[in-house]
Amino acid sequence: MNGARPPVVKGVAKRALSDSKPAASVAPMNDAAKFAPGGAAGILPCQAIEALIHHGAILSDRPFDHDQVQPASLDLRLGARAWRVRASFLPGHGRTVMERLEHVAMHELDLTRGTVLEKGCVYIAELQESLALPPGVSARANPKSSTGRVDVFVRLLSNHSVAFDDVIEGYKGPTFVEIAPQTFSILVRTSSRLNQLRLKRGAPARLSTRSVGVDLTDGIAGFRARRHAGVIDMDHEDGHDPRDYWEPLVPRHGELLLDPGEFYILASKEAVQIPVLEAAEMTPIDPSVGEFRVHYAGFFDPGFGAAETDSVGSRGVLEVRSHETPFLLEDGQTVARLVYEPLTERPTRLYGDSGSHYQRQGLKLSKHFKIWS
Repeated sequence: MNGARPPVVKGVAKRALSDSKPAASVAPMNDAAKFAPGGAAGILPCQAIEALIHHGAILSDRPFDHDQVQPASLDLRLGARAWRVRASFLPGHGRTVMERLEHVAMHELDLTRGTVLEKGCVYIAELQESLALPPGVSARANPKSSTGRVDVFVRLLSNHSVAFDDVIEGYKGPTFVEIAPQTFSILVRTSSRLNQLRLKRGAPARLSTRSVGVDLTDGIAGFRARRHAGVIDMDHEDGHDPRDYWEPLVPRHGELLLDPGEFYILASKEAVQIPVLEAAEMTPIDPSVGEFRVHYAGFFDPGFGAAETDSVGSRGVLEVRSHETPFLLEDGQTVARLVYEPLTERPTRLYGDSGSHYQRQGLKLSKHFKIWS
């Protein structure tokens, strides 16, 4: 691995919920009724997330990082422990994650020193953030863009949950993440960020749904992952030679043949734009449209590709995995849907205000890789 790794975090002491302290940098919430069930339904913006932190509805083992709250989501950080498990699972009604782990865990891993998670294996890791959500507020998690772009499958777990990634209204308890590297083995450590949490009040209406096509025009239109590449350090930005991990793809006659079991990075045909009062989630297409899955990382924050953030023309990067049969993909073919939902109020900062690796992006690999040249 080229370059210096980030410093190792030396252990995390778990605090009880009543002892958890909010980050000193967050502002108090002046309107305690802001999260009342009777308020307008919508995705909570950054200032509302910070208010939840201030009032103890989102807790952490350690102080929150200054860049952890995004315009409409919260990055989640790995804790000190992970477990290699023999199978994925859901806790189910009346059972906690730790109770289920007793039956499926093979061995425990210490993340404070940095640990390699092997491709083809399944792990459960504790997260530093726990929740004490008020009535009317629920949450949904998704992989971060940089996680999906290296084909790492992650899903949130909470106690008593019957569905991955969804956190019920008023949930109180710890959070965990299932990690299943598919193509590359990865190096993670305490405080690595693999997934993110979007909080919402009520049941936001779907404002619109838009089809997303794939761009297979001339030149390099995508990348296919190399099966036997090295380990990717998930905290090392711009530190990996992309040619060691990817092979470029040049379509013929506007077509690209997807091989079963292979992983691809492609780009959307159309520019993606998220209005400042909305957020969006990329959802997989219906199986009848094609034998492949698109886009692990589902969240698009307000301001992505918008004129106010000087990023008009940004494309959506598509993480594509073909299934059982070869599939011939054509230029412009619909491969995913973008679902737009309202925010409860305008966020005080927009996508890219604090810098982003994916601002004004076209076809782009994850932030772990140097620029392809």
